[in-house]
Amino acid sequence: MSSVREVLRGVPRALAPGRPGDAGLFGPGSVAWRVNGEGVLMLGGPRALLMQIAHPLVAAGVAAYSDFPADPFTRLWRTVDAMLAISFGDIEQSRRAASRVTAVHSEVRGRAGDGRPYSAMDPDLLLWVHATLVDSGLVVYRRFFGRISENDAERYVAEMGRLAVLMGVPEDLLFADLAAFGAYVDRTVRDLEVSREAREMAPWILRPPVPPALRPVARFQELVTVGLLPRALRAGYGLPWPARRERLLRASAATARVVVPRLPGVLRRWPQARAAERRVLSGTARL
Repeated sequence: MSSVREVLRGVPRALAPGRPGDAGLFGPGSVAWRVNGEGVLMLGGPRALLMQIAHPLVAAGVAAYSDFPADPFTRLWRTVDAMLAISFGDIEQSRRAASRVTAVHSEVRGRAGDGRPYSAMDPDLLLWVHATLVDSGLVVYRRFFGRISENDAERYVAEMGRLAVLMGVPEDLLFADLAAFGAYVDRTVRDLEVSREAREMAPWILRPPVPPALRPVARFQELVTVGLLPRALRAGYGLPWPARRERLLRASAATARVVVPRLPGVLRRWPQARAAERRVLSGTARL
């Protein structure tokens, strides 16, 4: 059983101050800063991970290069830390964070159980991993924070394309618009067949070993993860979803949409997001 200390080991730390006035990859006024800065998006991490490993080649790489039973939180915290550094660091911090992730990915290669080769640097796999993060961000923001207009969702997909390119996705694979993005996600989900490896890893994502004090949080996270998965993937993982759980999820989300936006920024927004805003303002003050 993990202790609270073990669960929280690797939680993203605050970024170094960075270069005053440097807006980084997105900057003030961007939808990416507005959406990615909300701590509630953490609820989408396990969903994105289950979507990623629903792709058999991603699952093969994760199974070979990650040790979920020994440390189920490491990959999630590492992903969150990298995304926050890339989203909210100055331009040099963003590039360094992306380079660190790419260095890790460059070592991940092999053959899946059916003999197909895989590489974490495969552009198609990179695109799918990116799409799961963007899709989960939009789904969780809408469910637990509030409305986002179609125009802003369109902008979010386009802005996050900069992050995708920094992570190695070729520009010509990016989505022309929100409709193209949605069609890609729907088509990929429809074509995926959840592998045995993915089903074996899923319980460590859905029900990681946590100390008693964190069990209510873990149960709520499982509810959110299963409830927000596309139906086809729920079926592929063999995850039941009775009506009572759907009602509980809807009630929880409705409450969150009332409460969370009214919380002060210091409680609901990531420290990295607030630091980025201060960094840009400090540069303005020097003008």
